[in-house]
Amino acid sequence: MLNLSVMTSLRNLPIVSEYGFGSPFLYLLVALIFLFPAALVSAELATGWTRTGGVYIWVREAFGPGWGFFAVWMQWIHNVTWFPAILSFSATTLAYLINPALAENKFYLIAFILCGFWGFTFFNYFGLKTSSWFSAIGVMAGTIIPGFLLILLGIVWVAQGAPLQIEFSAGALIPPIGDIQNIVFLTGLFLAFGGLEVSAVHAREVKDPQKTFPRAIVIAAGVSLLLYAVGALAIAIMIPKEKISLVAGLMEAFSLFLGHFHLSWLLIPIGLMIVLGAVGELNAWIIGPVRALHATSKHGDLPPIFQKLNKHGMPAHLLFFQGIIVSISTFVFLFMPSASSAFWILSAMSVQLYLLMYIMMFLAAIKLRYSHPDVVRTYRIPYHMPGIWLVGSIGVLSSAFAFIVGFIPPSQLKVGSLVFYECFLMIGIFLMALIPYLIYRFRDPSWHPEFEETDNSSENPHS
Repeated sequence: MLNLSVMTSLRNLPIVSEYGFGSPFLYLLVALIFLFPAALVSAELATGWTRTGGVYIWVREAFGPGWGFFAVWMQWIHNVTWFPAILSFSATTLAYLINPALAENKFYLIAFILCGFWGFTFFNYFGLKTSSWFSAIGVMAGTIIPGFLLILLGIVWVAQGAPLQIEFSAGALIPPIGDIQNIVFLTGLFLAFGGLEVSAVHAREVKDPQKTFPRAIVIAAGVSLLLYAVGALAIAIMIPKEKISLVAGLMEAFSLFLGHFHLSWLLIPIGLMIVLGAVGELNAWIIGPVRALHATSKHGDLPPIFQKLNKHGMPAHLLFFQGIIVSISTFVFLFMPSASSAFWILSAMSVQLYLLMYIMMFLAAIKLRYSHPDVVRTYRIPYHMPGIWLVGSIGVLSSAFAFIVGFIPPSQLKVGSLVFYECFLMIGIFLMALIPYLIYRFRDPSWHPEFEETDNSSENPHS
């Protein structure tokens, strides 16, 4: 269930649904070159280095404290552009229940994103116990149930011989990926399958992790692939590809399906369930990466203002800082021609930042096999050095490829000024990467929680 909660979200379904019968191929391709390498590497690292911190500890052990801080910063900062994207999906879903015209109203979207994010930020101030139940309910009621309902409606639609917007043929099974413009949307799938390094920290706690954890990963990946691939097909058979909205395509499909089966009265409850699922996922991600970043304060890598915890044990100042950056990112909606284009540019930046972390993680796994060969790993990638080199190299190359492709705007979307699109991504990534460098470069020994002014000469700022 934990693996599913970090991997599965209905917001990802419209991303590749325009490829019709070929969409399952794209999901399977990304799973083979990214999802499974990330899962196996995460499992090995998590069962070898069990201290709190996850990717921060892994990269730190491999390349030093500076790179460890950079990696965990990327894991955290990618969320600040992803949060507005997921909330825009919730906003357009809710708009279909009130007034569909609101789905493209920029001021409505911005207001919804800001109110929603700050609301859940303050909700998380009251501790994990207060918010965890909400996320668990959201994943089941707002993602799994509506997702499989969408698949069921699609199957019935095809079985009844209703008109289809796609062609089911051997030629359509593999989309035309020779043109780089046709695979730009693949970057969105990398984001869809990201997050397993979070659940992998529990691999050591399961019985016989050498067999059990990989099996759990395969099952979770299989369920996600089924939900993604068949769910995308369900949207594709109903909506012409040129009319699929990245933020509203899911509700458009449900509206057409339910109208056809004379079940339109279900649209409101299903819409509310989908909103619940999206904000439940958001709620889970608001605090998780922040806590991972806060773990670096044990090594003196964060300024004291960000080390403070409130009475519920939550890093309140880091949460507030996160909210400020998310609020600034939200205003990109004012500069993009449509909600779909704004959703895409925010998603593209999010996945590019996240992939920088994954590249570091894959490289760390290879390096640690050489620098720390004696560390006991309850789970090890098979076939010794050739195995880790094969899995790690596939992960690095696929992540680097997706990172580069992210700079190419999709031909299917009107992104407005190409100069603004490229500058937004390049300047944004540069600034997001510069901040952790500056923080680490100018950190002070007094930031270390064990620092004592009377004995600061013996303090090692790199410890």
